Amino acid sequence: MPVGRMNIMGSGQSSEKLHCNRYLNGQGPPPLVQQANEWVNGMDKELNSCQPEGQMTWVILHRDLPGFPDNNTLQINYIFPDGIQTEKQPHPGQPYAGLRLCAYLPDNREGRKVLRGLDKAFNQQLLFTVTTNKDGEDMVTTASIPLKTQPDGGNKADGYPDPDYLKTVRKLLKDKGIE
Repeated sequence: MPVGRMNIMGSGQSSEKLHCNRYLNGQGPPPLVQQANEWVNGMDKELNSCQPEGQMTWVILHRDLPGFPDNNTLQINYIFPDGIQTEKQPHPGQPYAGLRLCAYLPDNREGRKVLRGLDKAFNQQLLFTVTTNKDGEDMVTTASIPLKTQPDGGNKADGYPDPDYLKTVRKLLKDKGIE
């Protein structure tokens, strides 16, 4: 299985086996539609915090996504270990729960463009942030760029098919100066 380039921010690496879970301790990002609406409506809190140290890798899966029957799948793996918040995050000196998340793109021209954009956004610390969940615990979650965290299940499950997803993400990335 071909493996994509690994991006490591800082030295936080995990030697544990990667399990592609949408949720960490039962908590996950808000639905894709809610994330996009919050960004469009200016309620994005990304400017108040910063993406913690983590890593982004990707692999090619030899399976198609709904809506892309002739393409393989790009599986992007994001890993953020548990950590202590910095002065750029909501509660400096306090711990936060890390995150392991998989996202999916079709392995075609548009999917590769989005992958390059997500890679740039990750390196510019725009994809994830530390927020406080409903139980008052600080955790890593997605910021203003929505990710497809399920290979199927449709739009309501943050999965495919979603014919507008690639176009939407490219526009959101472009709005952040990433092309």
